[in-house]
Order: sequence, then structure tokens, then C-alpha cells
Amino acid sequence: MAGSNHRNRFRNIDNTGFGPNSSVEGGRLINPDGSTNLRKRGLPIWERISIYHTLLRMDRGPFFFWIFLFYTSINVVFASIYFFIGVNNLSGIDPAQTAFQQFTAAFFFSSQTLTTVGYGHVAPSGMMTNIVASTESLLGILAFAVVTGLIYGRFSRPRAYLRFSGNLLVSPFKSSTALMFRTATYKNNHLTDVEAQMTVALHVTENGKIVTRFYQLPLEISKINSLALSWTIVHPINEESPLYNFTEEDIKNSKMEVIVTIKAFDDHFSNVVMQRTSYTYNQVVFGGRFLPMFERAQSGQYTLLELDKINTHERVVLPQRVFSEN
Repeated sequence: MAGSNHRNRFRNIDNTGFGPNSSVEGGRLINPDGSTNLRKRGLPIWERISIYHTLLRMDRGPFFFWIFLFYTSINVVFASIYFFIGVNNLSGIDPAQTAFQQFTAAFFFSSQTLTTVGYGHVAPSGMMTNIVASTESLLGILAFAVVTGLIYGRFSRPRAYLRFSGNLLVSPFKSSTALMFRTATYKNNHLTDVEAQMTVALHVTENGKIVTRFYQLPLEISKINSLALSWTIVHPINEESPLYNFTEEDIKNSKMEVIVTIKAFDDHFSNVVMQRTSYTYNQVVFGGRFLPMFERAQSGQYTLLELDKINTHERVVLPQRVFSEN
């Protein structure tokens, strides 16, 4: 592989959290959403999975679906209990109704009891029915306290709200080339003291065995004071780069993956936020250049940032020496 002698000058990073044994890796190391591409086993699922963290990180649609499913299921369970105890112990339900109508009435009584609404149209009578209704009321208070805490936790959890370009570009840069991607905030939050870090994972052959080596990629600018618009993060491919002398074929053969970490201070949350993503070798565009994604508004009163253009780029001709000499 081209550039192997040059790369030996660089210190391999061993604090990434990933091991060097390539034979145990499954696909990419980091998913586009920043999570690790990892599954765990060896313990029961209730010990491996944190329900709290899962619900906090879950997308909005599935989160409310599971809340609705839990609410419906618990009402079905208690409606079944009332039904088997006997709906004659629930005053207000007509015993002449069909079994389905009686079960439906018990279901809605359960929902009113669970939420402590209690319209009073149906009321429990008898010791057993009152015990079940009291138990359900307590469960409802506890359940809604948990759901309220989860919703608040999701709402108040600090997030970077960063969007990344879909591709990593190899572009002309000064007298050589550079590896670059683009990021921008997509909410009305304000990030300051923004730091970027790029780490490359290369699969190389050493002593007849394929291993993974990690190298820090020096950036042209690694920290900016404020991320008001977009930021194109650039790694110059020169003699200070582990990718120096690499060809397009070398990138593919090494199954290169670039891990990106952005850390910043959010003024609204008054807290440090972080977001990760990664680019694999098949997301690299050789000979691309990002097009501007912001412009002055027609009124001239403000700057318009077009987030849907974050990955917009044009094809360009690279220097004859793509990364450098071969």
C-alpha cells in the first residue's frame, strides 16, 4: 500500500475504545447518528438494556407509540380483571349489554381510574372491585409521574443539533488536496467554543494479519469561536497527514473510516454538548467541492442559511497527483 513508510512516522492512537483486531469488526465502527455499531450479549436483556436511556434516546414517533401501547395495554389488563370479577360489581354498567359492550365499559372505567379522572358514571362496588380500582389509581399516579419525567428529560436533554454533509470530499486545497466535510446547526440554538476532531481508522496488513490502526488527522482549523453559519472542516493532505501518498485505490483497500467528534458550548442550555458521526470509504467523493449554502436575503436585512444544501457540491478536477506523489 502506498504511504505505508510515511505512515509509520505517526503514532498510532490506542485510546479510541476500539481494538486493533480487524477480524472481529462488523462493518463500520460508528453509525451516522454517532452511536457505536455494537451489540452486546452474555447477560439477560434486562441487565444489558437501560429502559430509561433507551426511552430518552428513542425517536419521537416510537417514543409516543410505546407510551400509547403501555397505556392501552394496562387498561386492557385491568378491564379484563374487572370483567372476570364481574361487571355487576361496577354500578352503572347495564347487565343486559353484550359481553363486548360490558368489556368496553370496563375498559373506559379503567382508563378513567388510571388517569384519576373519575367521571362517576361507573363506580366500583364490593371489596374486591374497590381494591383493584385503588391499586390501579396508585399505579396510574406512579406511571404518569414516570412518563412526565421522561418527557421532561427528553425536552431538557442538551443536544448539539448538528447536521453533517452526507459525503466526505477530496478537494483541491492550496497547492495540494484536502479531506473535508461540512456541518451546521439546524435548530435556533447557538454554539460557541466549537471544537472538531477527526480520527481515521485504516485496515492494514502487518505480519500477514489485517489490523486496524487509528491516527489523528490534523485540521486546518480545529476550533472556532461561534458556529453561526456552516463550518467546512478541512484536513490538509500533506506530509503531516497519515494519508499522504494515498491513492483512491488505497482508500478503498484500507476500508478507511473517518470518525468525527464535535464538542461545543450551548448558550441556551449553558452546558457542553457533543455529537459524533463517521464517514466510510464509500462516502468519499474524489474531486468534489462544496457549493455555498448561505447568501444575503433579498431584503438585505439578514443572512439566509439553506440547510438543505449542506451536501451540495460540484465535481472538480483534482491535481494530477491526487494526494501526492505515488
